[in-house]
Parts: sequence; structure tokens; C-alpha cells
Amino acid sequence: TRSPPAATPPNAAAVAAARAATRVALPAVMQVVKPTEAFIGLGANLGDARATVERAIGQIAELPQSRLIHRSSLYRTAPVNSSGDDYINAVVEIATALAPLELLHHLQGLENQAGRKRPYRNAPRTLDLDILLFGDLQIDSPELTVPHPRLWERAFVVMPLAEVAPERVSEAQRLAVSLGVSGQIANKLH
Repeated sequence: TRSPPAATPPNAAAVAAARAATRVALPAVMQVVKPTEAFIGLGANLGDARATVERAIGQIAELPQSRLIHRSSLYRTAPVNSSGDDYINAVVEIATALAPLELLHHLQGLENQAGRKRPYRNAPRTLDLDILLFGDLQIDSPELTVPHPRLWERAFVVMPLAEVAPERVSEAQRLAVSLGVSGQIANKLH
């Protein structure tokens, strides 16, 4: 009896062709995006403002390519240049690989989900989300200004920002807040 002939190993060209057929093409140069530290101000004074701000913090934590680093306590403040109920405010710090305008558009989507309307400047809000700082970038475009143009004029922003990123708030800015920025008082809730 004869045994069947041994299978011959495939040649190197056949192995290379099989491997090439299963490879995924990658760009010649891959850009690795380092996350940027961004600070977002949150505020609401319509409906259950406290629950809305808490929910928004959770939604920000779930944004794509982003991670929640810190969140401030909640603060209660009277409306500035407006009327209506007191605001509930907070600041969060995120690390994000989103571009500034991508982040802005995601935040505007969250505002819209919360029923945000913009009938006039400084109107009461179901939810207001502002990019305060985006790394060390300075942006001045029709759609986005960073740092936020009124950042240092608002106790309800400076106080929670100082809580989550004390290195971002100077001693002079802290003093201005402790004396009451433009007569504003921000009361820490928790």
C-alpha cells in the first residue's frame, strides 16, 4: 500500500497574497489627536433647573471622544441682565478630542433636547451650555468665542471654575469674586 503524497507547503508568494487580501489599508500618516482640556459652564432657570443641570452633566460625560474630568458643586445665582427665577449653575472640565466647533454643536444639541429657545438675548433658559475655555486656544469666530467673552464678569462662572481648576483663576479674579463680581452673589448648594 502506498501512502498519499505529503501536501506541499504553499510557496512564499501564495502566503504573501493571502495576507495582503486580509489587510486593512491604513493611511500613510496617521494623526493621533491628544485630548484637549475644555471647561463648560452650565446654567438653567426654567423648570426643574437643578435636575436639568445634573442631567446635562451626565450627558456631557457621554459625549463622543470626551471624558469628564471634574465637576463643580452647584451654585444658585440671581439672573444677570435678565429676569425670572434664580439660575442653577456649574462648571465641568472634560478632556476631549473633538474640535471646538464639534464640541459646540454637540452642546447645542443637548440644549435643544432640553427645550432651549432663544427668543431674545439673556432670555430665561431651560439649559445654557457655554464653552468657557478650550485648552489655551483663543477663538474669535462668528459662531464661537473662546475664552468666553464674559467669563471673568460672572461670579456664577468664576466660582465653580475656581473650584474645579484653581490654577486657571488668578488671585485677583478670586478676590473680585469674594467681593461680589458686579454685585453678583453665587451661593454654593452642595
